Amino acid sequence: MSFVWTSKKPKDGVATLYESNITLNKSASSHFDHAFSVLLGLDLNLKKVAVKPISKEEAEIGAIPEEKRHKITVKPSYARVCNKKFMKEIAKLVGVDLADNKSFKFKTSWSHEDSALVIDLNQPEV
Repeated sequence: MSFVWTSKKPKDGVATLYESNITLNKSASSHFDHAFSVLLGLDLNLKKVAVKPISKEEAEIGAIPEEKRHKITVKPSYARVCNKKFMKEIAKLVGVDLADNKSFKFKTSWSHEDSALVIDLNQPEV
């Protein structure tokens, strides 16, 4: 027999979009273990979201204005960034309804160039 053994850890990063937050699976959240907060970015043309970690040092020296920083909650198996206004922009861009506890999953990848996790809104997770 030709068994293919399965890992207990997901290797693909996945972001789940909800009405009020973005939840990252363990694989995607691993980039934020030491993040103090994050920046959220939206590329309207390419339909991509960027989540960029900010260190405590960057925040303390004032390199990033406080109104641009977003709180990230990192737990052992996931991370979550809440911003209902931002989620409305994403829902409108993608043409989905996130109301009534609906959610949509999208693939993620780490961009070394941008030092950010990129959520590709063109690649829904099936």
